[in-house]
Amino acid sequence: MLKSLTQHRLSGLALLAIIILLVPAFLNNPFQYDMATLVLIYATTVVGLNLLVGYAGQISLGHAGFFGMGAYFSAVMTSRFDWSPVPTLILGAALVGLVAYIVGRPILRLKGYYLGMATLAMGFIIYITLNNEGWLTGGPDGMPVPGLSIFGWELSTFNTYSFLGMEISGSLAWYWLMGVMLILGVWIAQNLIDSPIGRALRSVHGSEVAASVVGVDTPKFKNLVFVVSAIYASLMGSLYAHFQGFITPESAGFMESIIFVTMVVLGGMGSTLGVIFGAALLTLLPQLLADFHDYEMMMFGLILMLTMIFMPKGLLPTTQAFIRKKLHKKAEDKA
Repeated sequence: MLKSLTQHRLSGLALLAIIILLVPAFLNNPFQYDMATLVLIYATTVVGLNLLVGYAGQISLGHAGFFGMGAYFSAVMTSRFDWSPVPTLILGAALVGLVAYIVGRPILRLKGYYLGMATLAMGFIIYITLNNEGWLTGGPDGMPVPGLSIFGWELSTFNTYSFLGMEISGSLAWYWLMGVMLILGVWIAQNLIDSPIGRALRSVHGSEVAASVVGVDTPKFKNLVFVVSAIYASLMGSLYAHFQGFITPESAGFMESIIFVTMVVLGGMGSTLGVIFGAALLTLLPQLLADFHDYEMMMFGLILMLTMIFMPKGLLPTTQAFIRKKLHKKAEDKA
């Protein structure tokens, strides 16, 4: 059983790595590279959120608050206090994890709509704070963010770099960095899912009462996964800030939180590859619908609504189930 799980996990990672390696062959300009990089940033963020929503069954409508906190911590400390970016984003993730731990202990005792409202209020508090403290954050106008410096190597979309005798653009370098971060994030998430902690989270999702009866410390595991998902969001928020070179409070806004949750639900809750697909779809779909001009948001909403009606388990799990059903039927017909 353990060998089967390991093989399945490695095959999924191999498939993801192959896709990431092949995508640049279809990209023709810096804008397309930037969009692909944004897909990777959002995908890594929702891989962490999927642990909370898809596996532990806990809703969070304020998760962009953690994303924004990570972004602004890196922005403020590197631009105003000249801190080095890499230690800053690591320290920022630790502080955001601490905040999530403190906040999560009381609010994760709530369930259903009450939990959703509590996380929503948390997100609003973070957004309002970032928006109002203009002396530090730049307020609604936002603030510039320095480029990402790694051991003295300045990573910028405007630069060109030499790597193994090849000249690569800054946009491609950012893409590869975020690709590595996504693979690392998926590897950590899958190991967590297949561990005793992952089994405890699934039992909490199924029934908290039943999980408690068999000895699962439900508050402990819910808070743990809340902290882990917040750390994912913080790290990606920091990298997003350095990648964009500018940050505004909208990165911690309500709509951003809703988009994160929608990526998880649309792709398929409890499916790591599914939420990556959901992140790619929701990031790229507005660009694909740009030709519809005034009808863009209407088409966007219609596609989401039809998906939820006819594919409620998410796009990837539903597609996988359909393919398995067809293959099973063919096998039966041959027999």
